Amino acid sequence: MKTSELLLDAHSRVQEVLHDVVTGLDDKTLATRPGDTANSIAWLVWHLTRVQDDHLADAGGYEQVYTADGWFERLGLPLDAADTGYAHTSDQVGLVKLSADQLLGYYDAVHARTAEFLRTVTDDDLDRIVDRRWNPPVTLGVRLVSVIDDCAQHSGQAAYVKGLLS
Repeated sequence: MKTSELLLDAHSRVQEVLHDVVTGLDDKTLATRPGDTANSIAWLVWHLTRVQDDHLADAGGYEQVYTADGWFERLGLPLDAADTGYAHTSDQVGLVKLSADQLLGYYDAVHARTAEFLRTVTDDDLDRIVDRRWNPPVTLGVRLVSVIDDCAQHSGQAAYVKGLLS
């Protein structure tokens, strides 16, 4: 198995979980928060998609799907186009109210762009520095694993919230 195939497999597993979680849920369920300060399924899916889109576009040197393909306008959230949900307040979490079609449409578009990028990644690429704001600087390999970890955690949280609401 090549590195790119391994990375694609990991992202495909997240996609499967998200489709299992989101498909068939109504807007109210997607926006429901199991506690006053808890995250909704909609916020979790939007956030993990934004992080994947933001981080991999930066590492891959391409424009985010959110802005390049018009998803920012289509989703119509009252948030800045650069917002990924990082450090959102409870009130900001409550602003993310999206339908299953919107969530999966945006996620699938990001997944497709991610897959396109990952097919080009070689073992030699993994040591390339993609973020010098950290000590030590972040390599492409570390960034890719970080994004997969974030997506897996948040998709699992969304599945848990769905179970709580069922």
